[in-house]
Amino acid sequence: MHSMTSVNLNQKFSLFTEHWRPKVIAELNGQEVKVVKFKGEFVWHHHDDQDELFLVWKGQFRVEFRDRVVELHQGELFVVPRGVEHRTVAEEEVEVLIFEPAETRNTGNISDDTFTAPSGVTI
Repeated sequence: MHSMTSVNLNQKFSLFTEHWRPKVIAELNGQEVKVVKFKGEFVWHHHDDQDELFLVWKGQFRVEFRDRVVELHQGELFVVPRGVEHRTVAEEEVEVLIFEPAETRNTGNISDDTFTAPSGVTI
């Protein structure tokens, strides 16, 4: 996927409308850069072996933990440490970049018919 061309994030976000379905837009050093749209409440989960970085492109959302909440706004990023149970919640649609190891399942330790997305989908 190393095309040696720039990636236009607005253009990539315009290619899809579904929520909770990350799309790979770049790869580097065993990591994937993904674009995703959130709206509503995601499922509680954790990633045993992967940290997960969220960067807000447009909008705002929160990362909920069992004991606290982190609010994220456009231009902010946050890293959820591996092994920490969390869920993402967006009152309105938000566009987010995710950086995580390749083939990380979006629902981590659980499989959910509604929320678990296929891995490795590129746009």
